[in-house]
Amino acid sequence: MATSQSTVDFILDQLVREGRARAKKMFGEYALYFDDKVVGLVCNDTLYIKITEQGKEFVGKYYKEGYAYPGAKVSMEIDGGQMEDREWLCNLVRITSENVPFPKPKKSRKRKSPK
Repeated sequence: MATSQSTVDFILDQLVREGRARAKKMFGEYALYFDDKVVGLVCNDTLYIKITEQGKEFVGKYYKEGYAYPGAKVSMEIDGGQMEDREWLCNLVRITSENVPFPKPKKSRKRKSPK
């Protein structure tokens, strides 16, 4: 089951005050970016945030692990009630972004010159 656009729109609307969030569609699901870092995934209309020690501490009693898709790394699964708390969600996404590394630059593939 693919994620609906309305779910992604809702999450981005919750993060609009931060102004640095975007989503990119990938294989019917979405990667959630903040400050050009992937901080989570939206799969099957569920938000999964990358696990950091600081994020776990912030989430506290709401901490729940889940898998965005079979074979994925474990993530924090954010329930609908917590997604509706704009300030809480903004804080979690900001904390996560501050504690995950920037992606490694992609190596350019050299084209073979014709013989």
